[in-house]
Amino acid sequence: MAIGGSFLIENYTPADVFTPEDYNDEHRAIARTTEDFFTREVAPNLDRIQHQEPGVAISILRKSAELGLTAVSVPEEYGGMEMDLVSMLIVAEGLAKDGSYAGWHGAHAGIGTMPLLLFGTPEQKKKYLPRLASAELVGAYCLSEPHAGSDALAAKTRADLSEDGTHYVLNGQKMWITNGGHADLYTVFAKVGGEKFTAFLVERAFAGVKPGAEEKKMGIKGSSTTPVYLDNVKVPVENVLGEIGRGHIIAFNILNLGRLKLGPFATGGMKNVLQISAKYAKSRIAFGKPIAEFGMIQQKIAEMAARIFVTESMSVRITGLIESKLTGWSWAQADAPQVLLKAVEEFAAECSFIKVFASEALDFVVDEGVQIHGGYGYHQDYLVERAYRDSRINRIFEGTSEINRMLATGMLLKRAQRGQLGLVAAVQKLQGELLAGPQAYDLPTAAKKATLLALGVAYQKYMADLENQQEILAALCDMAMNAFAMESAMLRAQKMGEPETVKAMLDVWLRDAMDVVAVSGRTVLASCAEGDSLKTQMAALRRFTKYEPVDRIALQRKVAARMLAAERFTVA
Repeated sequence: MAIGGSFLIENYTPADVFTPEDYNDEHRAIARTTEDFFTREVAPNLDRIQHQEPGVAISILRKSAELGLTAVSVPEEYGGMEMDLVSMLIVAEGLAKDGSYAGWHGAHAGIGTMPLLLFGTPEQKKKYLPRLASAELVGAYCLSEPHAGSDALAAKTRADLSEDGTHYVLNGQKMWITNGGHADLYTVFAKVGGEKFTAFLVERAFAGVKPGAEEKKMGIKGSSTTPVYLDNVKVPVENVLGEIGRGHIIAFNILNLGRLKLGPFATGGMKNVLQISAKYAKSRIAFGKPIAEFGMIQQKIAEMAARIFVTESMSVRITGLIESKLTGWSWAQADAPQVLLKAVEEFAAECSFIKVFASEALDFVVDEGVQIHGGYGYHQDYLVERAYRDSRINRIFEGTSEINRMLATGMLLKRAQRGQLGLVAAVQKLQGELLAGPQAYDLPTAAKKATLLALGVAYQKYMADLENQQEILAALCDMAMNAFAMESAMLRAQKMGEPETVKAMLDVWLRDAMDVVAVSGRTVLASCAEGDSLKTQMAALRRFTKYEPVDRIALQRKVAARMLAAERFTVA
């Protein structure tokens, strides 16, 4: 059975990966339901949502609750659909065509509900979960503060136990709270006695709770983002969520889920922009013909499609890995939350990979979408302009991409130090392979070996202090992340029987990804070795990262022709 990080040291086959082609009838049904809901309820109201017309987004959110879309993972006993993790992510992708509504829905059904579901007492769940599932109550998550963003544990919001021991008094300010202006139930993090980081369930109706004014944001303008002020708020002791002083456990586990969900959010957004751009390229006439017939437009369409395929392959594979740890699992078992959290935590590094990769892929796709539209892409009447602005937040929230790059590498190293991941043995084995002379590897396998080479050199140089070398950690993450992406995409393609369009896009993209691995590898090696040692390590890196070139122009034209004919992303 796969373990977190094992992709670096194990060989996997197409049968080992879960792909969108493996979705069952239930998965396809929830995808259709979500698609129909967006088309019927969200799309006609996009402008009203964008301008924050009072009550519109909440009304639509409650309509989605009638279909169960706000409570896909919530147990039936609390009014939910009790479906699997895959279904939750399918819904996320289906609602991702508009960043603002996705913000409302994602914050409510995700970070606004999951802390209670996973850490609440039976009494807390009975009191609040059914009302969150129906969206009678709107949920929000209050972690960040004006001076505590990525460094969440530097929070200054304070909770003090009353003399009679019946309640805590909360004082402080929270910042950047999605749904903040309209939420009814906040999960608030504060330090008990100024020291013990703890989560609380705080009702908007409690005296002293006051949302601030809506923030003037670059993007997702239709979502509600406000500060939340807490002025001597009395919170009953029974509303402590989890254990006193263990709030970080809640915060970090919920962030893992949020990072995982960013994969399908980005995938849905990219598919939408590709569809919009393909249709525009076919209708826009320049120099006497549609711009879709121009090679550089086709190149853009092909590179957008490749990133969609790879992001989707990674995201679904990670979800499948987590689900593989949940065989026979159900909410009926007493330790259900703990088992689910452990399964997600096992692949925390991979969740960070998808957060970084997906957010940067989406940024690439929306940028190219604007470029295809030319001047019209810069005009607010065109959806691609909104998608461009909406995309930018994804590299910041759920932990910045910089934080996640360091976390991912750090988690892999810590797993190795604890004996949970055999990186040391793999690096030693690699040295033997290098002495044995050149061998033939496919590109993903070669990328993994290049990553192991760089990891070994970096650790040998810095040992425990490697965790303080941010630039090296980031470069190592880019190597490991791209190796994982390459393998995920290749195995999915093989499992599909390598359709012509998919093979064409990967023949190009795998080589582009290998270039990233090579550049990042040179960065690591040059900072960790010198003289003859550096020459030796560089020779090994070149052995792993070299490849035969392909006719990328012909291949990308082939991919673009298929996307333009379908006027959407397709793997058929």
